[in-house]
Amino acid sequence: MLSDNKHLQEILERVPENPGIYQYFDKKGTVIYVGKAKNLKRRVHSYFNKNHDDSPKTRILVSKIADLKYTVVESEMDALLLENNLIKKYKPRYNILLKDDKTYPSICIKKESFPRIFMTRKIVKDGSEYFGPYSSVPMVYTLLDLIKKLYPIRTCAHSLDEVSIKKNSYDVCLYYHLKKCQGPCVGYQTKEEYDENIKQVRHILNGNLKQVENLLLQEMQEAAENLAFEKAQECKEKLQLLENYKSKSYIANTNLSNLDVFSYDENEQSAFINYLNITNGAVVQTYTIEYKKQIEEEKESILASGIFEIRQKLKSRNKRILVPFIPSFEETGVELVVPKRGDAKKLMELSLRNVKQYKLDILKQQEKLNPEQRATSLMTKMKEDLHLKELPWHIECFDNSNIQGTNPVASCVVFKKGKPSKKDYRHFKIKTVEGPNDFASMEEILTRRYSRLLKEEAELPLLVVVDGGKGQLHSAVVAMSSITKNEIFDDWSEEEKRAGQEKINNIQLIGIAKRLEELFFPGDSIPLYLDKRSETLKVIQHLRDEAHRFGITFHRDLRSKSQIHSELDDIKHIGEKTKTKLLKAFKSVSGIKKADKEELINCIGESKANIIYEYFHKTN
Repeated sequence: MLSDNKHLQEILERVPENPGIYQYFDKKGTVIYVGKAKNLKRRVHSYFNKNHDDSPKTRILVSKIADLKYTVVESEMDALLLENNLIKKYKPRYNILLKDDKTYPSICIKKESFPRIFMTRKIVKDGSEYFGPYSSVPMVYTLLDLIKKLYPIRTCAHSLDEVSIKKNSYDVCLYYHLKKCQGPCVGYQTKEEYDENIKQVRHILNGNLKQVENLLLQEMQEAAENLAFEKAQECKEKLQLLENYKSKSYIANTNLSNLDVFSYDENEQSAFINYLNITNGAVVQTYTIEYKKQIEEEKESILASGIFEIRQKLKSRNKRILVPFIPSFEETGVELVVPKRGDAKKLMELSLRNVKQYKLDILKQQEKLNPEQRATSLMTKMKEDLHLKELPWHIECFDNSNIQGTNPVASCVVFKKGKPSKKDYRHFKIKTVEGPNDFASMEEILTRRYSRLLKEEAELPLLVVVDGGKGQLHSAVVAMSSITKNEIFDDWSEEEKRAGQEKINNIQLIGIAKRLEELFFPGDSIPLYLDKRSETLKVIQHLRDEAHRFGITFHRDLRSKSQIHSELDDIKHIGEKTKTKLLKAFKSVSGIKKADKEELINCIGESKANIIYEYFHKTN
């Protein structure tokens, strides 16, 4: 393909080994991808020198490249900046896309003579101050509630200035009488006092709680010395409010200050990046973004883009950044650290919990809004990974249980649309196999299960999973290949048998071995290994674990029943009440055997006594 494009070849020959950005264009001249590189030549050539068999999206991208341009810059940081700007400008089809975050709320200190403070989702460039954005709305309400209790701030929409206040243009409202406002509208609170409150609010929003605490403590001590006990009590209550707020927020070592924390998680469609801002040992801000993947980007590159995007957006100037791994991110004077222990490690774990929860919430939201789409997507992925002919809407899995060589049983669990269908689960007692023989047991159970379903014209699965490796899978193949030879089909015509056997043959069989989670297919000695994060593997593991759990439960029930079984259970017409009376009177089965007929009659009556007496005399 590249050999047909001499224009591309000529450009590739002169690409330098400097840091820079590159742009790929399609035949129409549209920018389809923008990338950055520490070494332009090595990075750009990698697209055309590899087959990309494991990266189908990248392979498609390469097939559409008709032209490329590159720009050399001084440093990798300059490349990151230019890449970010070009992605925002052109929105290339194959770049990761930052999802719109306009719904995240911020806290606004309005640019007014007597500033109001409120939550908003709209940023207006009028000189007002904005703190955030916050990913948690409850956190915003908690902060606003704390601020209102500490410093009564006006909530009215009056346009307050010195002229209107002197003219007595306004009257105090209910909030003044409830002591939730100090009446600046009528001059009860001076502008200097009000501005001092706003100053303290800024400290809180910036995470400088210690400074506010020190100020309140000083005010309380001065009030107490001046015998102003009411004022001292107010300061004490405010200190308690701050303490309660701190107890609800994550407090780290106070030596960890002016610090950014980033964590990373991903699935097949998206990458998720969480950000924590640490000031004076406290988490004062948290923020999570989602990138939609378009091609197979390296996680180091995605995290670098996320760090750059968030720090730009939130105007962070912190010089130390905690990361889960070293990203392809460089900035003069900024240190990247992968924490190994202590409070720094705890902060990273907190950020990881946040990003994983965000990913889980997104998944749950998608499933709730469109469960059918989620199921179809999962089934499509399973069909692709397992090379199936149809979407596996109906899957069954089998497991044998013969712990300690007793009560051999098997279990069958059923998944529909990727979810357990527990009403369709089935237990089996092994009937024809003597001793512990997993292979023969598997053959028996599959023969019984699918002979019955075929005979009853019930729905057949599209995929059958057996718990085990090559041996169990071979037994399953043997069983399924001769289902219609079972004697229950003797009344079927040869044509009906062929049609029935064809339906069985259309069922895909696979085996899953426990040790390395290998997947075995009939006729193929080389196992398939799926990525540990693969949704397909997770479904198969869930099937296997459910079958094991269901089988073990049934096996334990049978063992429990066999352990409490006695000879009295084998005597017809003798119920539980009679057995209880006999055991209470004679203490054991042995005592009942030794009793004469008169003793038995006195205990349970003549009719039942005769049954018991005759049974034991015959068997003895």
